[in-house]
Amino acid sequence: MLVKKAILRGMIPFVIMAVISSVMKHQKMDPFQVKSTFLVGIIVSSVAAASVIYEIEHWSLLKQSGVHFIAMLCTVFPCLLVSGWFELHTFRDYLKVFGIFLSFGIALWAISYVVFGKLLGR
Repeated sequence: MLVKKAILRGMIPFVIMAVISSVMKHQKMDPFQVKSTFLVGIIVSSVAAASVIYEIEHWSLLKQSGVHFIAMLCTVFPCLLVSGWFELHTFRDYLKVFGIFLSFGIALWAISYVVFGKLLGR
């Protein structure tokens, strides 16, 4: 059941963003913008699909968070590296992107924890 939910949650934003990027390409828009739109679709789809991890009630929050982090590391982080949004000339540049990835991930996890865990009592 969770696999079906993950596929549905991931496919909806992916299809929407893929159609938008296809239209942009057809309209001969800047290729960088087309690629960026498509990559945002992959990122949003990955996050949406992986959200089902937090519905596995017999897992601890630590396990859910760890598995979610690994899923994001395997999907979102590579998208950031191939996006062209960051200069990647040295190992230090890659570490900076990883730091940004980690910082945003921690911030978004904390916000979600407060909103869904504390405020909404789930």
